[in-house]
Amino acid sequence: DQEHQHKVTISKSFYMQTTEVTQGQWKSVMDTEPWTGWFFNKSYVKKGADYPATYVSWDDAVAYCEKLSEKESVTYRLPTEAEWEYACRAETKTTWSFGNDEKALDDYAWYDKNAWHIVSERYAHQVGLKKPNAFGLYDMHGNVYEWCHDYYEADYYKQSPEKDPTGPTSGSFRVLRGGSWYYSSRDPRSANRSRRIAGYRHVYGGGFR
Repeated sequence: DQEHQHKVTISKSFYMQTTEVTQGQWKSVMDTEPWTGWFFNKSYVKKGADYPATYVSWDDAVAYCEKLSEKESVTYRLPTEAEWEYACRAETKTTWSFGNDEKALDDYAWYDKNAWHIVSERYAHQVGLKKPNAFGLYDMHGNVYEWCHDYYEADYYKQSPEKDPTGPTSGSFRVLRGGSWYYSSRDPRSANRSRRIAGYRHVYGGGFR
């Protein structure tokens, strides 16, 4: 009920990190470890430089982008929801960027069947272990939910501008896309939308790229 088929034109070039921001990248910029210190997180987190930074709120992700921008004198920011979906789809119109066959999902995504349903695999996995989409982007499906720039509104795409939509001007939630290691095959679909308050932190999906 929140997925309205619509035409979108992305008119400006943009870069997208090939993987989710890793713990190593986060620590080099922020010098913190938000994925540690919470008792219920410990069994659901693998620590290591190549594992995704999790338990990161939207506010945290923006702060990271701002600090990295200052450090490197280049502007970094979260993608808009439209940019994120364009990057995920990689010019496809199918359920997932690789097609409509759910049997192939294991090759591209960490989700409940190959993570949460296996006790020893209940965590966000190292980035880049699964196949990339046609744009060379890894883990666009599953692993951790990823923050987008936009405020969330269920009916936004019923009346949004076709060209370079940037989301509502205000709202109670921010957009998350991409699914997670904890959720089912429905969540990593290219079209699936989710939302949380900007200060929300959770091990199941508080990542970004």
